[in-house]
Amino acid sequence: MPSHLWIFKAPPSSQLPIFTTRPFTTPAQYYIMAAEQRKLLEQLMGASSTSRAAQLSMNDPKVCRSYIAGTCPHDLFTNTKQDIGPCPKVHSEGLKTEYEGLSERERQKYGFEYDYMRDLQKYIDECNRRIDAAQRRLEKTPDEIRQTNVLLKSISDLTATINNGLLEVEILGSMSEVSRAQDELFRVRQATQSKLDREKELKALSDTSGPSGHQKLQVCDVCGAYLSRLDNDRRLADHFYGKMHLGYAQMRKTYDAFPKEMKGRSRPQMGDDDGPGMGGPRGPRGSGGYRSGRGGRGYRGGW
Repeated sequence: MPSHLWIFKAPPSSQLPIFTTRPFTTPAQYYIMAAEQRKLLEQLMGASSTSRAAQLSMNDPKVCRSYIAGTCPHDLFTNTKQDIGPCPKVHSEGLKTEYEGLSERERQKYGFEYDYMRDLQKYIDECNRRIDAAQRRLEKTPDEIRQTNVLLKSISDLTATINNGLLEVEILGSMSEVSRAQDELFRVRQATQSKLDREKELKALSDTSGPSGHQKLQVCDVCGAYLSRLDNDRRLADHFYGKMHLGYAQMRKTYDAFPKEMKGRSRPQMGDDDGPGMGGPRGPRGSGGYRSGRGGRGYRGGW
């Protein structure tokens, strides 16, 4: 008989996480779920992490400024192909609440929105590079490009032949040259049939060229995932309402709204630059250097 018995007591059912298979339809639901998971993690870790967060000030470089000003990108893609892992900085709900309680003028002094915009730009630029690479993989081979150009030139030449032939038929008809007009009309019909054949070849080449082949692949210009134009509505809905797509859509939408809100503002200097990492007060191109990585690629209603 052991001298000591350890008794483990399960937490009440009300404190247990609830798992559901119901799809989330809005990015806000993901943020709420991430906040609930964070609370549960803090409870499991005990009071040490809570006390550590309570000791941090708003300007502490250990604090995630993207989380305080909006939504940390690390919280958007958990359990997806683009999961970037936990944020290395502290997410303090107390500081976030304190920040949200400040006036607009006081929030501008901190400049956290500039840091938030810089972090969004970083991940949007990375996504745009993946989209460009995916598009290049779907491009045609040099031989397919050559065949396409040959067919396009042939179609153009046949179109000119048809137009000139019809004009010749009209002129011969006005001159009562019936026999010659019939011969020319026969040649026009032959050219028309040849043009139709070339157009069919061009369509067949377009449908089967490139690595996409018969699958008719295309790249989502929001999240960079491959889509098939043969997918049914259910599969497309699964993509458009998936966590990764909604995360990038919300990220792009938030980023696109920043230039209007920050127009005319100067970057406040808080004097605690922590370098180019997450949450630092300077952007990747210095103050005033924020721009969209693709010159305006943003959230499109259908994607």
